Amino acid sequence: MLNHKSTLEAAITEYLEFCEISKNLSQNTIRMYHFYLYDFLTWAKSFLAVETLKVSDINYELIKKYRIYLNRRKSEKFNLEFKRSTQKTFLVALRAFLKYLVVEENIEMMSPEQIILGKADDRVPKVLDDDQLKRLFEVQNLNKISGVRDRAILETLFSTGLRVSELSNLDKNDINLNTGEFTVIGKGKKARIVYLSPSAIVWLKRYLATRHDEYSPLFIRYSGKRMEEQDFDGDSLRLTPRSVQRLVKKYVTRGGIAVDATPHTLRHTFATGLLQEGADLRSVQELLGHSNVSTTQIYTHVTNARLKDVHTRFHKDVELKKDKDFVDREFDVSDKESNKVSNLY
Repeated sequence: MLNHKSTLEAAITEYLEFCEISKNLSQNTIRMYHFYLYDFLTWAKSFLAVETLKVSDINYELIKKYRIYLNRRKSEKFNLEFKRSTQKTFLVALRAFLKYLVVEENIEMMSPEQIILGKADDRVPKVLDDDQLKRLFEVQNLNKISGVRDRAILETLFSTGLRVSELSNLDKNDINLNTGEFTVIGKGKKARIVYLSPSAIVWLKRYLATRHDEYSPLFIRYSGKRMEEQDFDGDSLRLTPRSVQRLVKKYVTRGGIAVDATPHTLRHTFATGLLQEGADLRSVQELLGHSNVSTTQIYTHVTNARLKDVHTRFHKDVELKKDKDFVDREFDVSDKESNKVSNLY
């Protein structure tokens, strides 16, 4: 049982085990929580100049100094300041940890709600237009099995809106090419149904027709390290998320596409396309597997085109009413177009 005198290392270990056993979080999520919490631990030890940190050492002032540190910190890879959304992920993990200490371990300490997350910067997801999608889907070498596989991957990503990790985890037995729908386990181990388009079904069938093995993974690699011994299911041949990211990057470059597209860009494009065609936000939320509709709302930027159309159709310019002759002279409106303007009023 933890208490205020427990070391922070011990408390973090207990919390991560709680996340795994009681909350049933994925290993990826647990690894990220481990990274964020140990980042705080390392910084706090340095800031306080101590070798061991206790749970009781966590207070509002220490968190405040850590927030200032995050705000001024630069990434080692790009030498750029952390985005607010990045800072927020560190704080979310820290707040969840404090909530565990207060609620599950009954430790009297600062309230987790004292960690104000703040408003993240607005995000506009990158999407591909129809021409870019066409070019992306037409540059595979279909004389190679890997080329047919890659086309099937792209079609599946765009048809279903799957996350790259979800696609990588698919087995052949998971998908139903007869009904064109199947269940996928997403973030938080939540199940949802996704749907294959006719084009995706065609390319998956074509790819699977090249497979003459009994291995489980839906998408396997054809190069790289040798298959592991005693791997009867072929899991060591499974295409990893990183490999899928690399192949998408390759075809983006080959297609001469200016957007720095990734597998997630196809997910963004999938969601944006649905909304543009009139799908409601809740349905898109379910198809993407978002726990909260607020996450799906980043795609509502697609309504901008509709707003412009509404403005063009219904806004009446007061100045135009007052002096139509000035408008005609200033913008060189022809008689025919001028009559159209007059008819508006």
